[in-house]
Amino acid sequence: MDFARRRTPQRPTARSRRIRFAAWTAAAALTAAGVGGWLLYAGLDHNRTTTDVDAALGGERPPRAATGALNILLLGSDSRAGQNQRYGTDEGSARSDTAMLVHLARERTRAVVVSIPRDTMVDRPACPLPGGGTARAEGPVMVNTAFEVGGPACAVKTVEQLGQVRIDHVISVDFNGFKELVDAVGGVRITTDTPIHDRYSHLDLGAGSHLLDGEQALGLVRTRHGVGDGSDLARIRLQQAFMTALARQLTGSGLLTDPVRLYKVADTATRAITTDQGLSSVSDLLGLARSLAGLKPSDTEFRTLPVGPYPPDHNRAAVKQPEAAALWRAIRNDTPAPAREK
Repeated sequence: MDFARRRTPQRPTARSRRIRFAAWTAAAALTAAGVGGWLLYAGLDHNRTTTDVDAALGGERPPRAATGALNILLLGSDSRAGQNQRYGTDEGSARSDTAMLVHLARERTRAVVVSIPRDTMVDRPACPLPGGGTARAEGPVMVNTAFEVGGPACAVKTVEQLGQVRIDHVISVDFNGFKELVDAVGGVRITTDTPIHDRYSHLDLGAGSHLLDGEQALGLVRTRHGVGDGSDLARIRLQQAFMTALARQLTGSGLLTDPVRLYKVADTATRAITTDQGLSSVSDLLGLARSLAGLKPSDTEFRTLPVGPYPPDHNRAAVKQPEAAALWRAIRNDTPAPAREK
């Protein structure tokens, strides 16, 4: 029987040794970069401030969306503590100066952002207190007092009762944290149709295009005396315009493909915000951000909770029915928002 002859191993040539060395070096470098990057981002978890909303509120809450949609409550705190003292003093604890419910549809290609006017009068439910005990139910009171009474957990419970919709996550940020986030992304460009001059929010802008730094952006989202009729609804329109501009900038700036910038923003964000336990790590936040990669700014619709005058005090707002009920129903069912009022 004729057997094939065994090949004699050949000594690698100088060229093949160089190629093999280069390949191993590249693999080692990539591995080191990956491990190093993971360690860097894992280290940011030490920056995190979280609150266990699920544990505080227990099981008596609206059911989660069966479709896989997500509802995130964004809260802007008007706290004057620490570096925020430069924005004046205020009696009592911090209130939620801004409240937006972000509804992300199941397929993450559609979003609705509902601004809740802070002057809206509601019945606030009994809320667990951060230090223990329970704050009694009270109403009618302004919706932003929920944050003052019981922090993010009470704000979540109040909005859940208001709309009978489950809040999956909550993110809150104060004045200084907001400024730092805007500066970390390189500012936000926005166009104003008319000049805005508001000595209360320290904003002084002419008509035209402006690249706002953190301080100017904070003035813009806080101003109410320099635009329209000076109401909270006028301020909400500015806040929504700012959010639209921010979304356009982030999607067009290549942030997610620039590791250096992304790390800087992640580092700032983890110091600036307080979240629930479900977003307790940087990987949780990055996972949420990456799930929205296909969401274009044009796929996000901004709405304001329908309100009208509150008869006892026209400086306050009352939820307007049946328009508000229709909007909440669309969010619960993960369907497009109803047509706007004419």
